[in-house]
Amino acid sequence: MKKTTLWLAAVLLLTGSVFAQTPVKTPTTREMNLLCWQEFGELVPAKIKTVLLPMGSLEPHGVIPSGADNLEPEAMARDIAERVGALIAPTLNYGMTADMKAYPGAVSISKEAYAAFAGEILENLAAQGFQNIIILNGHGGNTTILNEAASRVSNECRVRIFLVNWWTLVDDITKDVFKQNGGHAGNNETAYTQAIVPDYIHPERYTLEMTAPLPAPAGAFYAHPVTTSILLYEKGQGYPTFDPVQAKEYFRKVNDRVAELILDAIKKWDAAGVYR
Repeated sequence: MKKTTLWLAAVLLLTGSVFAQTPVKTPTTREMNLLCWQEFGELVPAKIKTVLLPMGSLEPHGVIPSGADNLEPEAMARDIAERVGALIAPTLNYGMTADMKAYPGAVSISKEAYAAFAGEILENLAAQGFQNIIILNGHGGNTTILNEAASRVSNECRVRIFLVNWWTLVDDITKDVFKQNGGHAGNNETAYTQAIVPDYIHPERYTLEMTAPLPAPAGAFYAHPVTTSILLYEKGQGYPTFDPVQAKEYFRKVNDRVAELILDAIKKWDAAGVYR
């Protein structure tokens, strides 16, 4: 009788433990904003070791949304998260854009505040158990500070961090799709955003006078604030096209390239055995 009682107790204890800790087979969502803490704990790091962190800015972008730098990496993250086996962290929607701060609706964060805040986000994601933190950066003005923070946190927290500036990465795709170079709020960025939020693109507000080439050669002159928010990488190239078919093609090709790059980086990290 005593043995039977002990056996039943052991079975009940084991069964209760299994039911209490049964992990979900697949995530109910890839977005950390929508996960409850219990499901997050079941997923990370046992099943999911990678997080996508969109980082952006709020600044003028010609006749597309001022939040384009946020919308773009967010949409990219949602599109590729399952392919790269990642969760999506909430977006940091503000960045450093001092030379566009004069325009209506722009918000610029100081270097000191941004560096500290961005660094602590990375530290916290590492502390939660993520092995790979992928920063999907939507704003070039953030790059230097984000790269410095990524290097520091990677070494201090022994975590793998990858920073992607998508518009630079896909320069060849831009030239293939549009047959010319791009620009800030130019053909490339306008098309990518048009693929996401077509109802918020305003070609009726666009004129050629709203565009200007970036200084050539680089450093030839500086304007504070910038003279316009549509800044072409090359004179005479990069004007917005507002073509919905082109926009969808560009969106797909860009996301495919970013996903491939991330998977390749993780594969190489794993092969090298760093921070495992």
